[in-house]
Amino acid sequence: MVELDDLALVERVRAGDVAAFEPLVEKYRQRVYRLARNVLHDSEEAFDVAQEAFIRAFQALPTFRGQSAFYTWLFRITLNVASDRARQRTARGRAFGTERVEEEEWSRTLVDTGEGPDASAARAEERRRIGRALEALPPHHRAIIMLSDLEGLSYREIAEVLGIPMGTVMSRLHNARKRLRAALGPLLTVLLALLAALAAPAGAEGQQVVSFGTRVVLASDAAPPPPTAGRGQALAEPDERLDSFLPKLRQLFRYTSYTSLERYRAEVPMGATQRWRVPGERQLSITPEAFAKGAVKFQVRLSRGSLTEVNTHIQAQTGNPAVIGGPRHGDGVLIIIVWPNPNP
Repeated sequence: MVELDDLALVERVRAGDVAAFEPLVEKYRQRVYRLARNVLHDSEEAFDVAQEAFIRAFQALPTFRGQSAFYTWLFRITLNVASDRARQRTARGRAFGTERVEEEEWSRTLVDTGEGPDASAARAEERRRIGRALEALPPHHRAIIMLSDLEGLSYREIAEVLGIPMGTVMSRLHNARKRLRAALGPLLTVLLALLAALAAPAGAEGQQVVSFGTRVVLASDAAPPPPTAGRGQALAEPDERLDSFLPKLRQLFRYTSYTSLERYRAEVPMGATQRWRVPGERQLSITPEAFAKGAVKFQVRLSRGSLTEVNTHIQAQTGNPAVIGGPRHGDGVLIIIVWPNPNP
């Protein structure tokens, strides 16, 4: 099935085709629910918040100007509704002098995992430490961690969701991870692994869902640009994943400087197309086509207006990403890297 563009669906709804809103709900319902669930830690309340967020989005479509992606606008609505619900819950708890028992605590108490008492106690303490570290973060830091490490949004997308400058996003994410690292030490790796696991939704029965990450990198012989909050510019904080991949890039392309311009993550059914806007007024379209012996086959298309600059079929594995040389951009060329992995 060909994936319809979000903005095209929005325009159809505005024109009176109410049924055109259904594909948007189907496409984003899992991510909206997950975002609400990670704010509220309650499945039933998260379900209610997800419903309310979609209702509010539908009612507010006439005010949606299309200056940001539909899903970042929808996520902003979801965070607002979930935050309101959390404040109401806190007020109720204070009024009645009650303390809420989270669902995670039920499972820890009621589920017998078969572990010995020492191992069970150690794992419970690890979970408590992780929970305390996350809860100790200010709400704006906790939201950044969820949007970045759980939802895989780029800096630009997080800025659109939260309505803040991209430089502020970078600063908050750096400070949030620094605080978590100080509180958790080696357990930070466990936390990030848990977030990555939570980020993979269960697909419909018989439906294969593919998670993959994409980087757009500028390769040139010019000095790398200074850190900036502008779109399509250098990322301010160290980029360990790209740094580990630099030797291969230098071997393939022979440029001296490699700057990460954008990073994206997607979870789509096999055969569906994910589209992003990339620097130079371009659109990047990636379609997972098939699994093949532990790898994923993708179609990758890069266009600029009516001109198709890249149109190719590649194969990539988690530890062996596909690298595609692209068109000229500024003082260098664009390089597209595709990982079948949720963390680009």
